Amino acid sequence: MTRLIIDTDPGIDDAMALFAALASPELDVVGLTTVFGNVTVETATRNALTLLDVAGRADIPVAPGAAAPVAMDYRGAIPQIHGEDGLGDGGELVAPSRAALDITAAEFLCREAPGATLLAIGPLTNLALALRLRPDLDTLVEQVVVMGGNALGPGNATPAAEANMWNDPEAADVVFGARWPVTMVGLDVTHEVVLPGAGIDELTRRDTATARMLAQAVPLYRDFLAEVNGLDGIYLHDPSAVAYLLDPGLFRTERWPVRVETQGISRGKTWPSLGNTDDAAPAAWQGRPPVNVCVGVDAPAVLDLLRARLS
Repeated sequence: MTRLIIDTDPGIDDAMALFAALASPELDVVGLTTVFGNVTVETATRNALTLLDVAGRADIPVAPGAAAPVAMDYRGAIPQIHGEDGLGDGGELVAPSRAALDITAAEFLCREAPGATLLAIGPLTNLALALRLRPDLDTLVEQVVVMGGNALGPGNATPAAEANMWNDPEAADVVFGARWPVTMVGLDVTHEVVLPGAGIDELTRRDTATARMLAQAVPLYRDFLAEVNGLDGIYLHDPSAVAYLLDPGLFRTERWPVRVETQGISRGKTWPSLGNTDDAAPAAWQGRPPVNVCVGVDAPAVLDLLRARLS
């Protein structure tokens, strides 16, 4: 069983990822850390506590994390996608049954992450801050699985950048350059994993607490993607990272050093060193460890796996 800490900014697809992880006997979720991103860190923390209540897992601790990136101001929430409450504005959320821990996410990671796998499905600020506090942490963590980035295709926050990377490029560059094994589950694969409208309807009509929460949360996200992307369904970005943990064989990967752009119009872009330049190891990538980058996916199998866990 994988001992797992989830770093998250819930967020509708974060909620789906959390429910899928909690329903997977292969994963022992031992803590959540929260971060700004889809919503403020205060809202993310409340939502994490609420989602654990809904799932019947109030035993799992939640540590509140970074409220802003390491080198810039927080750009702000995205209520047009996730709602003012971060969970779709589909109804009044019940107050959490308990408070978060009184230590920061970075402190929690320093204490609890040795021997664990980290699933990071928001901006990577907490992980970078934990490395500042404990520089050897990257030698003690089993692996880091990141939902974020776009190695070979366009971004979704800008033409260049995926949203989690765009929200804190400096932190992301630190995380991708550290010594721990990192897998990037980015838009190269998550844009292939689409739960169609009929699948949403089937999932949300079930009479369970988690299905009722998703029925309340998902319509706003679904409507946004229909209007902006012409999509009859929703991208399962964060749940795809859970699927990677459960069955890595469903994904095709390549190993490249990755830099995250911190300047100009490409800020937040994840640049792999593909090795086909005149200099096979350009200076900016020299000494960087290879990142396991997901570049292909068996999308129908991932959908089947996630449907089964979310059901």
